[in-house]
Amino acid sequence: MAGEKVKVKVINRSKHPLPEYETLGSSGVDVRANLDEPIKLKPLERSLIPTGLYVEIPDGYEIQVRPRSGMAPKKGITLLNTPGTIDSDYRGEIKIIVINLSQEEQVIEDGERIAQLVLCPVARIEWVPVEELADSDRGKGGFGHTGFK
Repeated sequence: MAGEKVKVKVINRSKHPLPEYETLGSSGVDVRANLDEPIKLKPLERSLIPTGLYVEIPDGYEIQVRPRSGMAPKKGITLLNTPGTIDSDYRGEIKIIVINLSQEEQVIEDGERIAQLVLCPVARIEWVPVEELADSDRGKGGFGHTGFK
């Protein structure tokens, strides 16, 4: 069952339709590259890919930019700064930081679905200074303290 719908204002200056949910159960909408010519990425090369989309996100929300699951196994391409956050007060073009982790040159074409955007509610922190924290089962155990399986 689909979740609550939140209105997000958008300007689409791309050559492509607005991103849509691919299935009823999709968490994110796939966003497309908006390119005048294909971008070639050498191994370990990264690039900032324009989308032609500008949004006005309601207060209390963010859009998270996440990799598309098909890009990694098919091309070895993923995103840096993942998940990326688009804050509610940002009004610039949405651009996607992609990196080629494969051992071969990869090409990103105009209109190719390169990332997914997920709208998420954001709670604001109100710090409460204290001298002690409550105990927990984990306690002070850090990275890997429960072992690797």
